Amino acid sequence: MSKMIFVNLPVADLPASMAFYAALGFENNPHFTDDTAACMVWSESIHVMLLTHDKWRSFTQRPIPPATASEVMLALSLDNREEVDGMNDTAAAQGGTADINPVQDLGFMYNRNLADPDGHVWEAFWMDPSAIPGE
Repeated sequence: MSKMIFVNLPVADLPASMAFYAALGFENNPHFTDDTAACMVWSESIHVMLLTHDKWRSFTQRPIPPATASEVMLALSLDNREEVDGMNDTAAAQGGTADINPVQDLGFMYNRNLADPDGHVWEAFWMDPSAIPGE
């Protein structure tokens, strides 16, 4: 079996979060989706599990961070700068927040940070490894 990552995120409104991630390009896997959780697929190896607060608490009693906190920043690579901009624009239009940090343009790498409706932070980035200085 190939290596995979399942990112588990507590969400306040499961249907709204599913719609948000679908708008960003994630696909729902109905085999791992019910009234308490939804599996949203980015790629064959990257899945995001959206968990209602009650479902989250069945895994851990640690507190759910407030939407103003950042526990992690999850980065997704995209094919070009336009896709980075598009993901941020879509996030803002779907109830998230675009550009929660300053846009970073290093020439060989371009990124913008967004937050989903629950405040989970994502970095959409494009990079051209052949243009890295000193490579």
